Amino acid sequence: MRFDTLLPIGTLEAVPDFVRRAEDHGIDGVWTAEAAHDAFLPLTLAAEHSTSLSLGTSIAVAFARTPMTLAVVANDLQLYSGGRVLLGLGSQIRPHIEKRYSMPWSRPAARMAEFVRALRAIWHTWQTGEPLHFEGEFYRHTLMTPMFDPGPVPQGPPPVYVAGVGERMTEVAGEVGDGFLVHPFTTVRYLQERILPALERGLARGGRSRADIAVSFPGFVVADDASYDKQIRAARNQLAFYGSTPAYHPVLELHGWLDLGLELNALSKTDAQDKWQRMGELVPDELVQEFVVVAPRDGIRAAVVERYAGLVDRFTLSGQLVDAG
Repeated sequence: MRFDTLLPIGTLEAVPDFVRRAEDHGIDGVWTAEAAHDAFLPLTLAAEHSTSLSLGTSIAVAFARTPMTLAVVANDLQLYSGGRVLLGLGSQIRPHIEKRYSMPWSRPAARMAEFVRALRAIWHTWQTGEPLHFEGEFYRHTLMTPMFDPGPVPQGPPPVYVAGVGERMTEVAGEVGDGFLVHPFTTVRYLQERILPALERGLARGGRSRADIAVSFPGFVVADDASYDKQIRAARNQLAFYGSTPAYHPVLELHGWLDLGLELNALSKTDAQDKWQRMGELVPDELVQEFVVVAPRDGIRAAVVERYAGLVDRFTLSGQLVDAG
């Protein structure tokens, strides 16, 4: 199992020292997220100040871009980093795509599958010099003149990771992705009974096997040290936030906690100033135990391997645990 970590978000000046420490502690890769800040700019800094780290987006919002715009930036970073990019894509949700990005939304699973295929068609043209001809339901790329062709990358195009919450998008990852990004609000049981079977269905549809895809999981980890109470409270609050979202209720339903999800959702819609604290207090210890790995700081990696061996290939630790042994 490879161990990754999250880059500091919104503090570019912290990236160089952070990635150097990450390499010193045997971390395999770093990931960024796209929310209030760009996902690619920090990875350019990380590429400059590291030599071995994989550089991943978890996630870059696919539908906020066209396949061509994303192909360009990912190709540039792949070239600059010497082939270390893991291009993680997510769909986001409809209101954000339509109202924040002012981009089209329809049939997200089918659109994502075609988006990945379009990316690969563009990269294939740049790698081989063959004419660009991709015509799909959502995207059409048929023009590539020499002025706009960057040429081949020696290490080849980056692998594409697809993020999914529902079973349909998970199937898409299995069908067209090189990797799958699991949502943090996932238990071992949900992985075994819902996520991995959906991934297998997608792999079968694409004529592939489990060995053809890497599963990456940013799970919850708490170090059993002096800051335990603060960490576990933060984890409980984060679980309450996820649990209040109807899209994640299938995880709770599988464990018999759907009523809790409905209660959290109702409370999240109130005007109570202390609602987020109250929501965290509603999360029972049994639920926390299903989601959170707790171990001494020097035993975190072993504890993660014990719980997730055979289920995931990469595990992302928080930045505070970058030096966990």
